[in-house]
Amino acid sequence: MLSELYTGGVLDAAAAIPAARRLDAPDASATKVSRVCGSEVTVDLAMKDGRVADFGMEAKACALGQASASIVARNIIGAEAVELYRLRDRMRAMLKDGGDPPVGEDWDERWRDLAMLEPIRDYPQRHASTLLVFEAVCACLDQLGLNASG
Repeated sequence: MLSELYTGGVLDAAAAIPAARRLDAPDASATKVSRVCGSEVTVDLAMKDGRVADFGMEAKACALGQASASIVARNIIGAEAVELYRLRDRMRAMLKDGGDPPVGEDWDERWRDLAMLEPIRDYPQRHASTLLVFEAVCACLDQLGLNASG
């Protein structure tokens, strides 16, 4: 049952999470906490020309929260705000509504590893920690006035 969640890929992603690093002068920062398990992710963003120029993060999260945060941390540089809002929305839909993962012709190849989180949809109590990094990134974008429409 839970072995579906904690696959080798998920555990590898969680283990590969970059060391905690906060930006000295971020354009925006946000912290999101799961009320269910207490996982916490803090994100710092620096933007340049509408794209993520630098990313800092501190994640005190379960393996699933660490896995999603790790994948985002390794791939976010260069992403535009619109792409990141779409990514958050797709991850929510994948987990909560049985939607597709962010892969295929409409998606940048950098997000393909997020598909390994698809089995989490069957465990609603795990959704919040998995989505923390996406919610924190979008909270930063909101602070900067970069709404979902770009």
